[in-house]
Formats: sequence, structure tokens, C-alpha cells
Amino acid sequence: MNIKSLKKHFFSELETIQEDSEIESFFFILTEFLHNLKRIDVSLHPDFQVSELDLEKWNTIISELKTEKPIQYLTGEAWFYGLRFEVNENTLIPRPETEELVEWIVESQKSKVESQKLNSQNLIIQKSNNLTILDIGTGSGCIPITLKKEIPYSFVYAIDISEKALETARKNAFDNQVEVNFVHQDILKSSNLHISKSSNLLFDIIVSNPPYVRNLEKQEIKKNVLDYEPHLALFVADSDALLFYRKIAQLALKSLAPKGKLFFEINQYLGNETVVLLEQLGFNNIELRKDFMGNYRMICCSL
Repeated sequence: MNIKSLKKHFFSELETIQEDSEIESFFFILTEFLHNLKRIDVSLHPDFQVSELDLEKWNTIISELKTEKPIQYLTGEAWFYGLRFEVNENTLIPRPETEELVEWIVESQKSKVESQKLNSQNLIIQKSNNLTILDIGTGSGCIPITLKKEIPYSFVYAIDISEKALETARKNAFDNQVEVNFVHQDILKSSNLHISKSSNLLFDIIVSNPPYVRNLEKQEIKKNVLDYEPHLALFVADSDALLFYRKIAQLALKSLAPKGKLFFEINQYLGNETVVLLEQLGFNNIELRKDFMGNYRMICCSL
């Protein structure tokens, strides 16, 4: 079978389950994953022959896609901020909204990053001038790894409750050639963020994308997320939807450096409630931002 015929077969098998645009996106993800063929290559070589062995792989994937299993779990990879990350059932699939949060953090440190680059060229950069960054609930490691790439003169730490997620995050750091210090810790049971040999380590940036989906919102969640992505990283009890935000903010009170910033990805329905929580805890300069879809999904504050 050639690639042109395979595309028709692929669409016919999935057209009752997915929108055409989604099917097309899946198709080109798979042509690159299975055959190293980009979209332009498929257009230029419609007679490219797919072997019987590869056709079996395609049909197996099609069967999985019919169950609405995320394609990222089928290929074992996802792209975030231009970087490749391994993903599996122990990690959330990185999302565009989180890329926006990372972009906000990078932009907030732009002047300092430019100063560090200039100093490095003159060989006068000092460790004391480096940023310290902490990601809480790191999952695949996409946030701290990307921040280390974008802010190379930084010391980056990341926490997760899941040992299996941390295994994946460590591999992603290795694959993306950055150094991130990963720590196994349950922040809900922690009174301090003592995650390094330096017990009094303070952070210039603390960031988290914690569980924030209430059980009452499950009916809004797509099957591919609800059935396959880790609930530990997604859901929180209706009775205390801001549980993780309160705890992380309380820990940040002790661990933010002077002029340090706390960033969160948040539940779009609880923006005002999150602002009130942070105000009550004593945070200032609180800024609530919309994502590319026009929903309030990010917040930043400082002490």
C-alpha cells in the first residue's frame, strides 16, 4: 500500500470518531514517527510504499485511536516549547496553556537573562547571580527542563509525589541535555521545601501546575483525558478545590527569595477565588492572565 492510499484508509477508519482536522494531525504525526516523513514529504512522494510490517503497526495504532487513547501515549512522545518529551501513563501530556505559563516566566526574567548572557561573554558571571527555580508537581519535567533551556544560568529543582513520573522526568532532562535536580516529595505532608543540602535555599521562582479539576467538572473532560491521563495529577475534591494552591503558597511564604515570584496554572473557573486566597496569605502584585483561548488560566504574585 502506498502512503496516499494509507491516508484514505486512515481517514475512513476514524471519521466517525474524530474531526477531520484532528485525523489529519494524527496522520502526519504518525508518518513522521513511523517513517520519518514530514508533511511535505508525503505530498511530494504519494507513492511511498508502506511495508506489510509497517501496515500492521498502523492498524494497531488505529485500533487504539478508536478507543480515544491519546496519540502521545501511542508514540510515547509529546512536543513542548520546541522540545521532545517522553510521556506515558504516569505523566500528563504537556499542553499549550502550560507553554504560555513558561513563556510568561521567561519574559518576566528577560532583563536578568540578557544581563547574564552579557556577563558570560565577559567571563564574569557569578553563581550568586544565578536564578533559583522550583517546579512543584513536575510530571514529565516539561516546565523545569524548558526553563533550564531558556534560562541556562539557573539552578533548577523539581518535585513530584510520583516516583514513576520522576523517572520519566529524569530521562527527559538527560535527553534534552540539561541539569535539573529532581526530588521525591509529598508537599501536602511537608512543612518546608528543604529539597537540597542547603536547608535555607530560597527560590527566585516557584511554579506549579497542580491538580485543579474538580470532580463536578468531570463531565467536561474528554474521554481521551479522563480514561488515560493520571487522575493523581488532574483531580481535586470538590470540597477543597484550592487545596494545592493554599499549601504551595504557604510553603512559598517561607521559601521565596526577596522579590521572588510565584506562578500557577489555575482552574479557569476559580480565578477570583485564587486571587482572594493569595491576598489573604499576604501576597502582592497579583496578576491574573488569560490563555490563548480567552480563559483565566495563569496567575503570578510576589511577597
